[in-house]
Amino acid sequence: MPLAIIALTIATFGIGTSEFVIMGLLPEVAHDLGVSIPKTGMLVSVYALGVVIGAPLLAIATARVPRKSTLLGLIVLFIIGNVLCALAETYNLLMAARIIAALCHGTFFGLASVVATDLVQPNRRARAIALVFMGVTLANVLGVPLGTAIGQAFGWRAAFWGVSAIGIIAIIAVIAWLPSNIPMKKISPKLEFKTLMQKKVQTALLLSVLTNTSLFTVFTYIAPLLREVTRVSEHGVTIVLLILGVGLSIGSIMGGRLGDKNLVGSMTRLIAILIAILLALHYTIGFYLSAVMTLFIWSIVAFALCPMLQLLVVDQARDAPNLASTFNQSAFNLGNALGAWLGGTLLAFGLHLQQLPLAAMAVMAVALVTMLRLRMHFRRTAIVQAIS
Repeated sequence: MPLAIIALTIATFGIGTSEFVIMGLLPEVAHDLGVSIPKTGMLVSVYALGVVIGAPLLAIATARVPRKSTLLGLIVLFIIGNVLCALAETYNLLMAARIIAALCHGTFFGLASVVATDLVQPNRRARAIALVFMGVTLANVLGVPLGTAIGQAFGWRAAFWGVSAIGIIAIIAVIAWLPSNIPMKKISPKLEFKTLMQKKVQTALLLSVLTNTSLFTVFTYIAPLLREVTRVSEHGVTIVLLILGVGLSIGSIMGGRLGDKNLVGSMTRLIAILIAILLALHYTIGFYLSAVMTLFIWSIVAFALCPMLQLLVVDQARDAPNLASTFNQSAFNLGNALGAWLGGTLLAFGLHLQQLPLAAMAVMAVALVTMLRLRMHFRRTAIVQAIS
């Protein structure tokens, strides 16, 4: 893969670490700022809100700006947001800083995905996107544990100073390795929005929402699931999360390869497999070895879908790849929020933790129906084109 894509991966590693490191530092932040843990947890939710709002707005605002300049500007915004997080003296200031740091997220991932596909041969596009998303995987495996350790040892602000340093490294890498003459399609905003309104594009975006809703219905509550149902110790939860991080890495690589070979067919099969895995998880979560094995396989298959979903949206919105790819990041984060809300609501109404995989399975079943309908649409279109 070109060094330019490695530069983009460094940036996504920093962005992913910035998003998730706060979860490991909630007690430290709450104690320092004098607020409750639940209130501090809103710093996670407000980041997702910043992504959903910032992605389309910045995508439109930067539509005519050269791609390299846009990517560099987004990294600068990311650094500013995290420096403000490190300097925030009150809860409200930290909340505002988290929103600023999140604004670049969706637009950067969306544009980086499109740029990555332009830098490789057509038969390696899914793998290029997978490498960009690998930054988030590495953030979960390395960045978040390291950032948490730094924050616990030197104060939570040190973690955000560290994330800001990653942003500086990313700027240097992008300047050095990303070509300046990346081609851009000159498309009117009206045509871009018209493209987004196409049923096939909206269906692809809906798939991203549904699959991530299913994923985060379980993943948001993975710690209490392991502690209360599997009876894993606090230290054991950390080990299981590291194992899942390895699964996410494998899944990202696998998804890139499968997507390049047969995008729609591979996605359909993986969604069907996830339904079976979630059903199995309902029965295996109470037993340590079987639970870890099932969760490991689940993490591989679930994250294999991520680069495929991104490529599917880009392919279906050829007249507006930048805007559609960015909107897909909003769709991902909307799914994250909906999954957390669905799981929390069901638990509040008395559902047992062990039944969360069944709720996630139901959402994934809707995703499978949606995928099959989209697949039928592709087949009908192919038949019409062949006849004409």
